[in-house]
Amino acid sequence: MSLPARSILFVPGDRPERFEKAAASGADMVVVDLEDAILPERKTEARDTVYQALAMLSAPRFVVRVNSVGSQWHEDDVWALSGLPGLAGLMLPKAERADDFAAMRAAGVPLHGLVETVRGALGLPGLCAAEGLVRLHFGTVDFQVDAGIDGDREEIDAIRTQMVLHSVAVGLQAPVDGVSTDLSDEGQLIDDAARARRFGFGGKLCVHPRQVASVNAAFSPSAASVDWARRVVAALSGGHGAVAVDGKLIDKPIVDRANLVLAAAESYGVPA
Repeated sequence: MSLPARSILFVPGDRPERFEKAAASGADMVVVDLEDAILPERKTEARDTVYQALAMLSAPRFVVRVNSVGSQWHEDDVWALSGLPGLAGLMLPKAERADDFAAMRAAGVPLHGLVETVRGALGLPGLCAAEGLVRLHFGTVDFQVDAGIDGDREEIDAIRTQMVLHSVAVGLQAPVDGVSTDLSDEGQLIDDAARARRFGFGGKLCVHPRQVASVNAAFSPSAASVDWARRVVAALSGGHGAVAVDGKLIDKPIVDRANLVLAAAESYGVPA
């Protein structure tokens, strides 16, 4: 069973020497960025660089964040990259409507949407119904600027909840939380990732390889949870209608949760 990416690592599109390093970082997904990381005067050059790198690959390896709909580079980005063997998906910044993905759908790859604006947050029901969309990502920094909100925790938790609920309602992968910008504070990163997981998120955006290991650990089952799940499944293997594990009655929702934990442990390679 293959589960969604936990760690999503960005790398600038004009730094091809970093592409393979990012892929070797342990990140579940690497996003080559043609948008925020690239100055306007270097957009075309960066696109050509990404094209050459992806054309040399024999299998899909990288998702590319193209420029936003309405920008002068969006359609050329999509047209140039479509059909390349190294393209694993396309990510749209400032996604607000299902129609925003129109040009990208022709590429025939999984589509990812970054919710970074108030319009995107208010338009989640329609946005989540976009054909070809597999996952939402929360661009928390840009969203705060657009909304005039100062703070990335309880100040925007209402949006986190809505992203999770709307994703679940239409069968999208669990959404991805935004970046932790302080690269020097490992404790804050771990706390941010654990908190996002409790909200129902399935991963976190990363801006540096040093963040990957902690994010992967935060969104993987712990050894204690795997042990609990195994004991739950074992307790029901005898066909009993109602049993208790750790003094708590086990019913179907608990069994379903235990099976999900075991599936995640297998997919992410968590030791038994």
